[in-house]
This record gives sequence, structure tokens and C-alpha cells, in this order.
Amino acid sequence: MLPNTLFMGQQLYFLPACPSTNSEAQQLLLKNEATEGCTVITAHQTAGRGQRGNTWEAEPNKNITLSVILMPKFLAIKHQFYLNIAVSLGVLDLLRELGLAKAQVKWPNDLYFEDKKLGGILIENTINSLTLQHSIAGIGLNINQLQFGYTTATSVAKVLGSELNLEQVTQRLLELLEKRYLELRNGKTAKLKYEYLQALYRYQEKHMFEVQNQLVIGHILGVDDEGRLAVDIAGELRYFGFKEIAFVI
Repeated sequence: MLPNTLFMGQQLYFLPACPSTNSEAQQLLLKNEATEGCTVITAHQTAGRGQRGNTWEAEPNKNITLSVILMPKFLAIKHQFYLNIAVSLGVLDLLRELGLAKAQVKWPNDLYFEDKKLGGILIENTINSLTLQHSIAGIGLNINQLQFGYTTATSVAKVLGSELNLEQVTQRLLELLEKRYLELRNGKTAKLKYEYLQALYRYQEKHMFEVQNQLVIGHILGVDDEGRLAVDIAGELRYFGFKEIAFVI
């Protein structure tokens, strides 16, 4: 069953297994076979990619593993992080709707619940001289998996104590993603950024971070328009890109 959307997930490809839904989506773009909102879903992703070159492992038939193709040509290159914000909030909306009121976004775009990872987002952009040409938003979300190789991972079912209907949850995710994407397209960047900051993991709290192999105490104060994390360290406001600072859990 297709989601109740204008375009998100209306063109849908389901693959029983594949190495990476982002890679499959890229192939559809290269063959000019994808419309905006085209979604690739798999039950078993064998070589999913995460931030920092990490792999994303998920038990087959238990979780959401999908990629959505977007055409955010309205978004200037310097504001591309707003796409991360919109997609992250769409996933967060789903988690909170399912009953995980304490779910948060961990910068730049992981989903957390009480210091444990629920999912991750990997957005790969193709740009022209001024704007984004197209983007592939890959989402991995732990839904019904109960056993993990890491103590820092959890799932919706583990938190709630019951399994969910994976197809229904996936449909709802696509509906909520479209809602947030349309907010972005309609220029509601201030609203999106405010809600992102309110949901940001460890926002305005003092915690340990690792910067250039050194442990430091930092105080997250925000995120700038380029997506850099703004952290007060020893009274100095510093800005960090994706690979320049690490959370110490």
C-alpha cells in the first residue's frame, strides 16, 4: 500500500536484499528513471553506509532501511544542512508519534533515545554551481530488532516492549518526511531550525567531547547555517564540521 502523500513514496521500489539503498537510488538517477520522492526499500541491506565511512548493520526483515530521492533545487549549496534538519525532524516526528517522547536528534543526523542509537541518516547531495541538483536521503531505523552487537544501540520495539507493523510504520514515515520537506520547500527554515535545536541531543548541556585526539569539556550552543556544531570550550565559541568533533558517551 502506498503512503498518503503527494509524491513521497509514490514511486516505490522494494528489493528483498541489496548492498545499499543509497547506491540503488543513485543508479535510478543515473538512468533517469526516478521522479522526486522515489523511494527504494530493502528488507536486508548488506553493506549500508553511515557517517564517517561507518557501516550500518541491521537484522533482515526487522527494521526500516530505505532511501528517498529528492530534488531540492530551491536550496542554496551553503544551506544544504537544512535538508538534514528537515529529514531528521521527519524521522523524529515518527518516533515521537510512536510513543518515544524522549527521542532526540544527535548532531549531525543520528536518532537517539536515552544515550542509545535508534537510527541514522546519510544524505548524499549532487550540486551544480549554485544549488542542490538532487539528494538521496538514506534512513536506517531500528524498529523490531531486539539483539544488537553494541550496547549503545536500541530499537522502538525494545523501548516499547512490543513489535510494530513494519509496513505501516514505513508508510507513516514517508508521510511525515514529506510534511517536513514541504515546510523546507516553503521557506520555513527558521521554524525547522528552532525545532531541530529543541530536539538536539545534549543541547545547552556540558559534556565531554574529543577534539583532535584531546578530551575537552564542551557546551553545545547551536548549529550554524552551514551545519557546523557551535560549542563553547573553555569560554571560546568554536565551530566544528562533521568529522572534527566526537561525542564521548
